[in-house]
Amino acid sequence: MKIYHIDRESWVKGLAASAEVYQLVGPVREKDDYDFKVLDKGQMPDLAGTDTRLSPKALVFPKSEVMMTFSTDPNDPDCNIMKPAKKEYPKRAVIGIRPYDARALQILKLNYDNGDYQDPYFLKAYEAITFVGLAVNRPASTDFSTSCGTGPFDEKGLDVLLVDAGEEGDFYAKILTDKGDAWAKAAGFSNEAGSDVATRIDAMKKAAEESITSKIAFDKIAKKTVLELFEADHWENTAFACINCGTCTYACPTCWCFDIQDENFGTQGVRIKNWDSCMTGLFTLHGSGHNPREHAYQRTRQRFMHKLKYFTDKYGEGIMCVGCGRCVRQCPANIDIREICETMNK
Repeated sequence: MKIYHIDRESWVKGLAASAEVYQLVGPVREKDDYDFKVLDKGQMPDLAGTDTRLSPKALVFPKSEVMMTFSTDPNDPDCNIMKPAKKEYPKRAVIGIRPYDARALQILKLNYDNGDYQDPYFLKAYEAITFVGLAVNRPASTDFSTSCGTGPFDEKGLDVLLVDAGEEGDFYAKILTDKGDAWAKAAGFSNEAGSDVATRIDAMKKAAEESITSKIAFDKIAKKTVLELFEADHWENTAFACINCGTCTYACPTCWCFDIQDENFGTQGVRIKNWDSCMTGLFTLHGSGHNPREHAYQRTRQRFMHKLKYFTDKYGEGIMCVGCGRCVRQCPANIDIREICETMNK
């Protein structure tokens, strides 16, 4: 395993060089928040900020994505025949993705790439990306990632792990995969760090993990039956403040719900996959008018049962949460998944 020491000047030059081979994506400041954007030529990712407002899941699971096209023109020989939309999947390097966000994409992959179904749109986008992660030296107070099987220095799902070297603008770059090595070569990084750097990174990892005081436990949830948790008497009180706005689902890096709609203008049409949310009343509304989740508390229950129970039972991969804390910070009603997890676990 190689570890490179990258100074500020080499970093700027390296990103410019890699941009000749890769489409670069990174966090960009927008007013008071950060979001992942395709970087313009010469634009640097802003790695000084905290988590982005939305996770980078839109890179592989876009908010709105055209899947198929069709024509309703009776004179068209292909009238009413769905055709795959012409799409390109450029070779990308995502710079500065947090380790728990990379782990979240692996959780999404369980849904979009399994023995029963493979989503070609997700998989082609995922395979085209080289993930260059950025370790979190100073986790936020809402970070509980170590309880969720990941953490501020987690390497799962990453091709490169960048670590703040503690010097002005310098990084250590830990090469984890062949894709990561190819990106480093394209960037021209070649200054291998000293033999003591691995030990230093381990110490930084330990310090970051120990600074996370927010913890959750879900060991008893897995042992309970679905109905024991589903029929528990706390759900109406738990969901009392929830306004079903869906902010938590859109901010969450592991939520994968979507809707498919056909839209047309004149004789040309498209089939589109859009982000959706189990927190809205429309999500489960039947064509008959019946809604099995008519009440708001039922929709809140669905979200947390899915995250903390259904997913656990189906995949055996822990809970459907990486502990990034976005939903905790952004909920307008101050609902905290950590407290709900504790209630369910008790």
